[in-house]
Amino acid sequence: MSADRAALEQALAHGEKEDGHIEFKERLTRTLHLEDGRKESLVAQLRHRVLSGDGEATYVVGVTDDGGIAGISQDAFSETMDVLSLLAEEADAHIDDVETWAAGDSGLVGMATIREGAMLEADDGHIVIGTAGHVDHGKSTLVGSLVTGEADDGNGATRGFLDVQPHEVERGLSADLSYAVYGFDEAGEPIHMDNPHRKSDRARVVEESNRLVSFVDTVGHEPWLRTTIRGLVGQKLDYGLLAIAADDGPTKTTREHLGILLATDLPTIVTITKVDTVSDERVAEVEKAVESMLRDVQRSPLRTDRYSIETAAEELSETVVPIIRTSAVRGDGMDDLDRLFGQLPKRTSDDHGEFRMYIDRTYNVTGVGAVASGTINAGHVEAGDELLLGPMPDGSFREVEARSIEMHYHRVDAAKAGRIVGIALKGVDEAEIKRGMALLPRHAEPTATRSFAAEVMVLNHPTRIREGYEPVVHLETLSETAIFRPEGGKLLPGDTGMTDIEFKFRPYFIEEGQRFVFREGASKGVGTVVSTDTDGPSTPADD
Repeated sequence: MSADRAALEQALAHGEKEDGHIEFKERLTRTLHLEDGRKESLVAQLRHRVLSGDGEATYVVGVTDDGGIAGISQDAFSETMDVLSLLAEEADAHIDDVETWAAGDSGLVGMATIREGAMLEADDGHIVIGTAGHVDHGKSTLVGSLVTGEADDGNGATRGFLDVQPHEVERGLSADLSYAVYGFDEAGEPIHMDNPHRKSDRARVVEESNRLVSFVDTVGHEPWLRTTIRGLVGQKLDYGLLAIAADDGPTKTTREHLGILLATDLPTIVTITKVDTVSDERVAEVEKAVESMLRDVQRSPLRTDRYSIETAAEELSETVVPIIRTSAVRGDGMDDLDRLFGQLPKRTSDDHGEFRMYIDRTYNVTGVGAVASGTINAGHVEAGDELLLGPMPDGSFREVEARSIEMHYHRVDAAKAGRIVGIALKGVDEAEIKRGMALLPRHAEPTATRSFAAEVMVLNHPTRIREGYEPVVHLETLSETAIFRPEGGKLLPGDTGMTDIEFKFRPYFIEEGQRFVFREGASKGVGTVVSTDTDGPSTPADD
């Protein structure tokens, strides 16, 4: 029996008591348990359980009144949680955590923790930072030390908090995006995670913080540059953080990552990491190389050893790039980064527009169903909202419902633009949800786009781009091979011009004004969607 299962068994053994905080329910339904008279009774019961538990109640679902395990289907369990959430809201409480276990052939049994007070509302100053940098340049270790407040052991111990797959831990190389969060209290003091692997610890930081800083940690290894681009282009970032190791200095990958950050007009901070491993002379040498690199791309470097962090916070922009010396082992620059992140303003908020979120990841949660995660691009979403998901391969959009919302493992009743969230969806299977799809309001009338017109700038290409050129287009969270048909028949390196672009395999939801990156081998460029109304050729979508 696992420790988690032991908690269930303990609740069952304790049983329901008139003055206790534990309640047994086989299932709850909208039609029966939300009727006026029944609803009032259940709300009063829930409020009593919360008060009896000093602000916390435990509801065991899928069991009989005497504690016998009955088990219910996943759909029934999901409906039960929906009803329980509504009852908790009426009682000025919220569902804080849900755990589920298999109940033989009968289905599921679960345990919901309910706490007094309304669900968390995320702060308006929540900023999202995307990290970039060459492999082994210490960006993940730096982030791990920031969110835990702990020094690294010199072997990358703190970066282990960001690895998501066992093979990544074993190899010391990240192969996908990782996420981390820490915060600040009302006095501006950092609130760290004791153990980022515990979802309850992440939830605690979200709950206790007056201001949150989320990190999207990208991949430094060259073979996964496509994933890095997805992290920098598709996550609604406020700022970029580029790590450059003092022992290695700027590399080809460093310049590639910097180019992506700047091409998307993202204000960027450069950290010179691992300053404890080299001499002061070497650090100064690397700083000069970084300054030269920035000036080559028409950016103004601002060294924080010459100017204050307050000046860096005020001057940071698309053209001014602060440079901070750091060591995750010795602690150099960590307080400076805390002070900087504690005062940087939110940049990407678009709370007043229509809700829009591009999906980055999908997963299935037992008892909940399909979950789509990503960064909200615009507007806001609430639990219970009716949404559209798509486009599907045939260009259609599926009607779904936002069953519940989590932000860094903390359940919230709503979320705004710029928040990284997971949305449990009713009405679709997880296998049907693909990266690059969008979630939109039910009343929206979206159009699936296969071909569009764009203005592009060719940053690097060995020859000329002709009709039929097929790079990968990175727009929001989608990464798709596309066919270019340049106006005039060709584009040369350094050229800016118009081209029709056709996704090769399926349509997507795109809008005028969206920025994108395209890449194929050593070739790369940036572009802006000008029109989604083109007459370009179209081929049947591949399922």
